[in-house]
Amino acid sequence: MKRLTYSLTATLALGLGAAAPAWADGVLNIYNWGNYTPPDMLEKFTAETGITVNLDGYDSNETMLAKVQEGNTGYDIVVPGDYMIAIMIEQGLLAMVEPNKMENFHNVDPKWVDVWWDPGRSYSVPYQWGTTGFTVDTAIYSGDINTLALLFDPPPELQGRINMLNDMNDVINAGLRYLGYGRCNSNPDELRQVAELLQNSKQYWRTMDYSTIEKLTSGDVDLSQTWNGAAMRAREQRPTLQYAYPVEGFTGWMDNVAVLADAPNMENAKIFINFIMDPENAAMISNFARYANGITGSEAFMDEAMLSAPEIVMPADAPTPDFVRPCPQETVDLYNRIWTQLKQ
Repeated sequence: MKRLTYSLTATLALGLGAAAPAWADGVLNIYNWGNYTPPDMLEKFTAETGITVNLDGYDSNETMLAKVQEGNTGYDIVVPGDYMIAIMIEQGLLAMVEPNKMENFHNVDPKWVDVWWDPGRSYSVPYQWGTTGFTVDTAIYSGDINTLALLFDPPPELQGRINMLNDMNDVINAGLRYLGYGRCNSNPDELRQVAELLQNSKQYWRTMDYSTIEKLTSGDVDLSQTWNGAAMRAREQRPTLQYAYPVEGFTGWMDNVAVLADAPNMENAKIFINFIMDPENAAMISNFARYANGITGSEAFMDEAMLSAPEIVMPADAPTPDFVRPCPQETVDLYNRIWTQLKQ
C-alpha cells in the first residue's frame, strides 16, 4: 500500500557535514515511495554516519519491482509492501542482511517479527503500517460514511466528486468486499459481477490517481480512496474530512525496509537498517508520513496529534484490517483483464 501522495522523480542528495564523528563514508541510494521519506531523518543519518544519501521515488510496488527486475539499478534500499517483500524474496531480489541480529532489533514490536512475508525478519524491518480505505468531506456528505457504498453507489452530492486509487488490487479488493466475496478470487461468476460493478461505478468517479492528498486539499474531489496516514495529512489542511472504517472491511498493510541483493553499498545499507529501528528515528518517519511504525518506544518521540488521531487509532468496533497475501498468477491474470477493461 501502501502510501503515495505524489511521485518523486528528482534525486535528493543530502551530503551534510557530519555533526558527530563520522564512522562510515560513501553513499547510500534509496528507492522509496514518493513523499514518504522525511528529509530531517536523512539529514540526521548523514550527520551521524557521514554517509551521503540519494533518494529516488516510485508510485507503486509494481513499478519498483519492474525496475529492480531489470538489474543494475544502483539502488541499495527499497521499501516494498508486505506482499511484495514475499515476492522479492522468492525471486532472489533481496539480500538476507539479518536485521534480527542487529543491535536495535530488540526495538521491533514482537507482533511485527514473525510476519507471514518475512518470518523472523531475516530480510526486512518495519517502516510504516496502516490501512487503505477512504476519506470523505463531511461538510458535503453528512450521512453514514462507514460503507463502501459511497464508492460504488454514491449519493448525488458525491457523484463525480470521487477519486479512486490508480491501483488494481485496491480497487478490485474494495469491489470484492462490497459484494461480500473473498480476496484472491478466481470464481468467474463472482469476478464478472465485480467487473460489472466497477464499470457501472466508473461514471461516478472523477479521477483515478495516487495523489490523494493533493486531490483532496485542492478541492478537486470530496471523497478519495486513500491510506490512513495520507488521510490525516489531508485533514490537517481540510478539517471537515473524516476517514471511514467501512463495515464491509478494508485492507491492512505494512511497508518494510529491505536491501537489494545487488546493492552496491551493502554495508551502508545495513547501517541504515539498524538506524531506523531506533525509536527516535522511527518516530521521525511517523511524524512526517503520519503512520504507525512498528517500533516500540517510538511513541515517546511522536507528535501528540499522532497518538489520538482517528485515522491512526481505530475505533473499537472497526473491522479487523485484512492483510491480503499475494494471489496465484491465474488470479492476477484475471484481475489484469478486469483492470485493463476498466481503464479503457
